[in-house]
This record gives sequence, structure tokens and C-alpha cells, in this order.
Amino acid sequence: MITRREHASTEPLPGWEFLLSDNGIVALSDVCAALESGSTSDAVGRGLRSSGRAPDEVAALLTQARLREKARAKFGSLARELLFTPAALEQATRIAIAHGHAARFRDAGCDRVADLGCGLGTESIALLTYGLAPVAVELDAFTARIAAHNLARVAARNGVPSPVVASGDAAAFDLSAVDGAFLDPARRTTGHHNTRRIASPDDYSPSLDFAYGIAERLPTGVKLGPGLDRDLIPEDAEAQWVSVDGHVVETALWFGAVARPGVSRAALVHRGDETHEMTAAADASDVDVRPMGEYLYEPDGAVIRARLIGALAETLGAGMMSPGIAYLTADASISTPFAQVFRVLERLPVKEKDLRKALAARGIGSLEIKKRGADVDPAALRARLRLRGREHATLVLTRDADGRHCALLAERC
Repeated sequence: MITRREHASTEPLPGWEFLLSDNGIVALSDVCAALESGSTSDAVGRGLRSSGRAPDEVAALLTQARLREKARAKFGSLARELLFTPAALEQATRIAIAHGHAARFRDAGCDRVADLGCGLGTESIALLTYGLAPVAVELDAFTARIAAHNLARVAARNGVPSPVVASGDAAAFDLSAVDGAFLDPARRTTGHHNTRRIASPDDYSPSLDFAYGIAERLPTGVKLGPGLDRDLIPEDAEAQWVSVDGHVVETALWFGAVARPGVSRAALVHRGDETHEMTAAADASDVDVRPMGEYLYEPDGAVIRARLIGALAETLGAGMMSPGIAYLTADASISTPFAQVFRVLERLPVKEKDLRKALAARGIGSLEIKKRGADVDPAALRARLRLRGREHATLVLTRDADGRHCALLAERC
């Protein structure tokens, strides 16, 4: 397996040097404007080639325009001003989440924060926005130049000097001039595109041991994947799982002054422009299993990974649907940002043939299938059910209080 420590070639893609030139920036703006006005990529490409633009530059411009459009999901309107690589965009923090990271360092009284493994510079952009001085370091030389461009654009808009982005190994960087550190260890193989996710934390760059060593000296944040093995979380860390519109996107570990007193587990939920958070001093114990009520709650993934299901259940007056399964049940519907709520309409047969007949009798032609504790492929099952009709419903495949498989016809509240 190739990791970023093994110095695999990371030369820029053909034509991408042009993107960093003044002419390239102007040409990219023109391409983006043409595409936004309704022109097709083929038409824009033909126009560029007929004007004498080199083929590799045309490809770079069109690729970058597509990346900017894709980046809007993470960066909003700011994406129009930035440059991206496919691999760095894949790992980049959403700007709204990065703002939350930067606020911790500001509130902890930090002034200069090292952004180790800065990638495209998202965390440093957020630090700039919060009035802090980022000290950015990126191992890949071309990605460091992309980050420098991005930071220069944001710094100019904020009326502050452009930060320098150092190209080098974060593990060898001198931290004597900073009073905080943020690390986003590389969790993909080397390169700017067609990279693979690294499975073992031992291969992260910088390593977790290095990150934890910094945390012994400085207020430190470490961004990791949402599926982080909980055994790797140090006892003195605040572990915060973050979700965006129902999808868990990161685990953040916080140490020292950027960790909150009395908090070791947190679930931060972003829904649209709103944020909501559950915190606890430790994992919450599950509440008791109870008979099925009229309503079923599916906790947000951040709540599940933070093991705060029991704490959520107490606020809802709910019980567990079945031992060890992350569904809650209650007799009342309470709106909460920390769970999706469904009203259980009826219990249907579990046997597939009988289930198909029951759905057909109810005229259900569109079916959302959710499952926990059931070994089934929802897409394959939906095809086998041969649905016909105008009605829409949700089917929940799970286990009941007695541990038996059950199929629940439900509707979203």
C-alpha cells in the first residue's frame, strides 16, 4: 500500500500549472460563467480549442470547473473563488464544520494555529475568518500551492496578509511559534486523483501517535474518519462525531484547552443552516426495551456513534425497540433534530411472498426501505417486491422486543 510517507509521484496533472497563472484564473472564470449560463462542456471545450488553447489546458479548465461545482456542497458560494484537486476535495472539511473548529481555538485564546496536513487550506481559511493566524503545512508540493492560492484569495477579501503555506512533512515541522495545532492526517493514498482510502490508522500521515504527542503539549484538534475505532480514542480526549443532513462525516478529537470540561462524548448535527449538539461526560447506557409504540425513532448517525442513544431516549420518553438495535419506540411523536420520526401504521408479514402481496393490496408502488438487525439488501428486495401502485410508504425491517424479525409499514412524521 502506498502512503504519503512513501513519496509516490504527485506531479500536477497536465495543464494544471496553467490554472495557477493569472491567465489561467481569468480563463477559468470565463469557463465557469459559460457553463453557468447554459453552455455545454463540449461547446465550451470546442470554443477553447478553436481559440488556440492547448488540449491539456482545456482539459484542466473543464475539470476544475466541474470540481468547483461539486465543491459547492462543501464550500457554498466560496467555491467560486477556490481551486481544487479531486483527491483533496474528497477529504476537505466542509467550511461550516471548519468554522466550528476555528471557533474552538479562538475561544481557547489561541493566536497562531498550525494546520498540519492542510490540504486545500479549508481549516486555515476558517482560522483566517475567525481572526487567527494559520501556519499551514502540506506534504504534497502542488497541493500546497493550491492551498496558498486559496488562502491568498480569502486573505485579500479579509484585508489581511496572505499566510505562507510550507511544503514539507508535518512530522518535522517546528511548532515553537504556534500556540495550537490542528491535524487532518491523510487517509487516502498519494496523488491528486484516483486515490484509495487507507484502511489502517497505522498508515495515516502524520500518524496518530504523532498527533497524540502534539496534544500533550498544545491545544490540539485531530480530524479523523467517522468510522474511527473507538479503542484508538485517548481517555483525555473529547470525541465529537459530526453529521451533515443525516450523514456522519467526521470524528474530531479535541485536547487541552480546545476540549470542553466535563465533555468526552458529543454528537454535532448539521441540518441545513442549523446546528444542534448533544454532549455527555461518557457513553450513555441504553434504556430498557419496551413493547412497540405508535412511533419509531431512528437516531442520527452521530448520536449512534457517540453512543448517546440512551440519553436521547430519555428526552423522548422512549424505549429500545430491541436489544442492541439503534431504533427507539414511543407512544408520542416529539420533533427532534437528533432523530427521524416515523408513525408505525401496521405490522406486515416478514415472509417475502406474503409481504409482496400485502404491499400490492395497499397500492404501494414507491417504497423506502430501512433496516437494522435484518440481513437484507434493500435495493435487491425492492426489485423482487415488484411494486405497483400510486402510494408511497416506508418499510422498516428490524427486530421487536422479543428479538423476532418484523416488517413495519410506516410513514415519516
